[in-house]
Amino acid sequence: MTEHLNHFIAGTGVEASDGRRIALVNPVTEQVYGSCARGTAEDVDRAVAAAQRQLEHGAWRQLDGAQRGRLLVKLADLVERDTDVLADLDADAIGRSPLEPRRLDVPNAVANLRAAAGWANQLEGRTIPTGGYFGTKTLSYTVREPVGVVGAIVPWNSPLMITVWKLAALLAAGCTVVIKPSEETPQSALHLAALAQEAGFPDGVINVVTGYGAEVGRALCEHPHVAKISFTGSPEAGREIQRTAGVLFKHVALELGGKSPQIVFDDAPFDDALRGCTLGLFANQGQVCAAGSRILVQRGIAERFAAALAEAARAVKVGDPREPGVQMGPVAKKAQFDRVNRYIQLGIDQGATLLAGGVSTPERGWFVRPTIFANANNEMAIARDEIFGPVGTVITFDSEEEAVALANDSTYGLAATVWTTDLARAHRVAAAVKVGAVGVNCWSPLDANLPWGGVKTSGIGREGGFGGAMAYTEEKVITVLLPT
Repeated sequence: MTEHLNHFIAGTGVEASDGRRIALVNPVTEQVYGSCARGTAEDVDRAVAAAQRQLEHGAWRQLDGAQRGRLLVKLADLVERDTDVLADLDADAIGRSPLEPRRLDVPNAVANLRAAAGWANQLEGRTIPTGGYFGTKTLSYTVREPVGVVGAIVPWNSPLMITVWKLAALLAAGCTVVIKPSEETPQSALHLAALAQEAGFPDGVINVVTGYGAEVGRALCEHPHVAKISFTGSPEAGREIQRTAGVLFKHVALELGGKSPQIVFDDAPFDDALRGCTLGLFANQGQVCAAGSRILVQRGIAERFAAALAEAARAVKVGDPREPGVQMGPVAKKAQFDRVNRYIQLGIDQGATLLAGGVSTPERGWFVRPTIFANANNEMAIARDEIFGPVGTVITFDSEEEAVALANDSTYGLAATVWTTDLARAHRVAAAVKVGAVGVNCWSPLDANLPWGGVKTSGIGREGGFGGAMAYTEEKVITVLLPT
């Protein structure tokens, strides 16, 4: 089936202003199966204008928090109704097993929309006692107002889930939005916008402009009427966004990936830790910001654990994710295939021991074998750089102090996992690692009520939880003179 996808602006599908398009390529077959509009600055300007009209003069501005919440509940119900459609759109776009978005991405999106429905009516101000105004009493209070039009720039690895993380919170706060999905995976964002229209959101509240970051993303960052940029993607792109948006003093939230350690102590529940590390490495072909790709293992069990991890990697069936029994599909695009293989070769060249997988040379499709390295150190590129593929690096440590030092010796700081049965140690290490989220005996738990984000090169700001909605508001203070 050939897909011909257009922008969604002010409730209508529209072509790019200059008619140009971007080919959509199947990562399993490497065949073009459709195209999407290649957005321009003119398209962005049209979408921002639609969002601004609703924010300042439209029906959206007239809705209170409870009314916005009811619309979010309707949207959640429609997303849940279309679980299979949305899961298949994301899975087909990146070559992922459709079971993963059915079990994780779509349910998480539904949960975020329902949680945000509750937050919409809870964004309260406060009263603040003061010393008065030149001897006269005053009443000072604050109100929470939407920050404005938001530019939401979304990556290709979990398109629906990450779009909803941004969308649910900003809608709860009363903002409007222009979404720029990845040019490789625009399908679910466009379907989501159509579902919002079905739910009753006024036209122009949610707009989608497809295209390249250098064109659509830059235009959003430079647009004078976009108040906030929320971006998930690479540190390199995040730096450029912050530089561009900073000139206009825009609010910026950046989630920029990671190189997350999974710390396995010798008293860890071995089988649980093995399953958790395997999940953290190979979920979504390793194309996860919080992928637990640095496996730090205490020396007493390191050799055994590395061997078991390699065995688990060799047991993963790689192929067309729609075929029975297949557990892992290809990586999402040719550039990613080349990048992952380049790092695998670099690991070999730098002296790490290859226990499973290796450089992949499939006849067709961007398939990478699950790969495990052992006898590595924290100075190797495979231990320091975000590979964004199914590649794990086992590094041995002796003491708790060494484990923490290794975990923190990274430019990233998104997530970490601690595997141990020692409760005191779990709390000590969780407090000591410099990341935004720690799982103890579980990998990277995601919940609509929990904030998510990182430190250091992993970004600034948080998504999720009540604070995620508050981040799309400005606090205004009002002082009233109370003459006697």
